[in-house]
Amino acid sequence: MDIYRSNTHAHSIGWNTWHFEWCTKYRYKLFRNGYINNLCLIAIQEAAKRHNIGIVDAEVDVDHIHIIASLPMDMAPVNALHLVKGFSSKLILTLVPNFRKRYPKGKLWSPGKFAASVGHITLENAKKYLEDHHAKASLRGVTWQNSCAWHQQGFNYSRACNFKKPYICSGSAGFRIL
Repeated sequence: MDIYRSNTHAHSIGWNTWHFEWCTKYRYKLFRNGYINNLCLIAIQEAAKRHNIGIVDAEVDVDHIHIIASLPMDMAPVNALHLVKGFSSKLILTLVPNFRKRYPKGKLWSPGKFAASVGHITLENAKKYLEDHHAKASLRGVTWQNSCAWHQQGFNYSRACNFKKPYICSGSAGFRIL
């Protein structure tokens, strides 16, 4: 429980840690030089510090970046990734003017990205917790599969939950807006 106490924010307690990965545009191998590699790390750390993102670990390879970042609870992972990529790109292109020859439009990073949540418990432990604790207390046997079956038998989620737009169940993929 100490890990949660050390990660408190306004009206929330939690652990919001992510593994991000992205690569240079066109997969150019720009970071072969140790000096430029270090400049990239510094730029990423400055971008993270500017937006209150904690860098747990970072690795710069010749054509891609890996970071493990601790985000504020009110920040979406995609937003954090865009902030770090944007500011670090601007800073690197300022510090290494020769990169402007390769990237005249000022876009150092490719638009692609990878994000995966990182936690201190396993998925199996989280599922077991939900089964043991919450399923007995609140759902009383209702599962996701059962609720989809209810919808297929005519249960209207929109009316029951006061949704402004009607929703329909699309099987195991979840709901979609009509």
